[in-house]
Amino acid sequence: MQLLLINPKFPESFWSLKWAVDTFLPGVRTVNPPLGLATLAALCPSDWEIEIIDENTQSVPLEPGVDIIGVCGMGVQFARQKELLTYYKNKGYFVVAGGSYASLCPESYESLADTVVAGEAEYIWKEFCRDYQSGSPKKLYHETSVVSLSDSPVPRFDLLNPKHYMQMSMQFSRGCPYRCEFCDIIVMFGRRPRTKSLEQIGAELDELRKLNARDVFFVDDNLTGNVKVAKELLRFLRDYQKDHGYAFHFGTEASLNIADDDELLQLFREANFEWIFVGIESPNEDSLRETGKLQNTRRDMLSSVRKIYSHGIDVLGGFIIGFDSDTEEIFDEQYRFIVESGIQAAMIGLLVAIEKTPLYERLEKECRLIPDAANLDNLKLATNVIPKNMAYGEMINGYLALYHRLLDYGVISKRIRNKVRFFTNPHNRNRRSVGESLSILVRLLRHILRQAGIPGLYHLLRSFPLFKTGLTELVVHDWAVGLSMRDYVDRHFNREFEKERRLARSYLGMISRALQRYLSQGSLRVALNEVKNSHSNLLFSMKGRLGREFFVGAAQQLEKMLQNTRSSLTIRIEEFHSAELHLLQNMLNRLMRYRDRIIIAADEKSRRIIDIDSSIFNLAMGA
Repeated sequence: MQLLLINPKFPESFWSLKWAVDTFLPGVRTVNPPLGLATLAALCPSDWEIEIIDENTQSVPLEPGVDIIGVCGMGVQFARQKELLTYYKNKGYFVVAGGSYASLCPESYESLADTVVAGEAEYIWKEFCRDYQSGSPKKLYHETSVVSLSDSPVPRFDLLNPKHYMQMSMQFSRGCPYRCEFCDIIVMFGRRPRTKSLEQIGAELDELRKLNARDVFFVDDNLTGNVKVAKELLRFLRDYQKDHGYAFHFGTEASLNIADDDELLQLFREANFEWIFVGIESPNEDSLRETGKLQNTRRDMLSSVRKIYSHGIDVLGGFIIGFDSDTEEIFDEQYRFIVESGIQAAMIGLLVAIEKTPLYERLEKECRLIPDAANLDNLKLATNVIPKNMAYGEMINGYLALYHRLLDYGVISKRIRNKVRFFTNPHNRNRRSVGESLSILVRLLRHILRQAGIPGLYHLLRSFPLFKTGLTELVVHDWAVGLSMRDYVDRHFNREFEKERRLARSYLGMISRALQRYLSQGSLRVALNEVKNSHSNLLFSMKGRLGREFFVGAAQQLEKMLQNTRSSLTIRIEEFHSAELHLLQNMLNRLMRYRDRIIIAADEKSRRIIDIDSSIFNLAMGA
């Protein structure tokens, strides 16, 4: 039996850290691997042939020679997951849908897949495999019982390429004891954390060492949900690290109350945890109480963050705008807290009501959900929630202004200085050679000089601590994170739509004049699709044989448009001639830096010839 498992391409977000990955990490394609698919592969019968394709690192095949295609997906991947499921099902493959969003909303997949797998997979995936082999697979496999993680196998890490990822992933526990109103974790995994055994964790680490993986992210939604068990894990990891020469650098997610436990923090340090992501959400205590984030209300959160720093552990923070208690003052409150805390990876999102959560149910009763709103990504300039104490437009504008304030070069520098004041020299942090570190620093200097000149260079240099030279790598890392987030905001958070539309129309005119000959003969069509409150999309439709002069001219004109506007580009290709493949490739190479805004759509015959890499460009499957 041959099984292909696909992780769809993620839309770009702050989490992508695209600028830093492209600039400093050659060979790395994305941040995290699809741990769920690696686990699923390990649950299959031993005689099945399995391949995992992560579309964030490699292209999806158009006609794979397999029996079953499984496509997973989180909520933000749903659009691409739907496209892939539809494409392969129409091709006659048996398709299976799964992942966190299918687990939360299996009804959304009824018409898209032959089988839907909803919930934790340890038991129901084995049941599906047996049923499929006997010729009687069901439409829905929905796990409703409590899964023991002792039955979870060592993931098939060997089916992933660690070189493509910033870090590999592991999981120790599922579930969280808290009751945050907006969170879907307890809906899917419950409030009583369940854990793997220490022997299981050791076996997984052994496999990762064989693959020379160094950076590992424990993806648990709250690693310290059960503090006693978490300490047992950390002691085990501490001893494992000692026995294997500190082979790993760890990171995870935990709640802020870890700052209350000195022993816990010391164990994190001794196990070589370099960073922890904490859901801080809001400095407004009324907002924390209303949403059920009570674990953050019993403390001075700023002091808690600094306490974690004092153990040589970095803090990444999650923040939310739009709680019922939030007024327009929240933007200044969030700004002050983030700057004073020194948190550089401050992932601020708008409050989003996820289906099936207590928040969604409450707001639905209060008629405060925006119908048909895109409600799956809280790091965009939109949400499905109608705020209570400010106008929707005020919330969006304040959110945008907050990011612009935080990503000023001087403020990036100030945040770093506020962090290093409380940061002790972390254990085993400096991992790069002197040459590698100098190379990264030179690239950083050049970028800042090019973008911000001498003032930017001044802010960079003053952020390096004179008497804590061991924190140099941390400072460089924080600049890379800050500049990545600034790059994302500059490219995605521009709301001057009318100005942009006028500019896009002018480029449409330029392109039409420059390529008039091809428009006249019918081998080219260009049109501008303008959507309210969105950037324009240029449709560039090519047909038949066109010649070198066309591709050179088209590349020049399209590059100008993409460089000077935030418009997206759809390149449609029909009746393509293989003799012009190198000309098309040269054009696409010239447009590569704008790849996140380029969609390529081709008829079926042309798609086979051009073989577009869907991990680089956005490939429309249904063209």
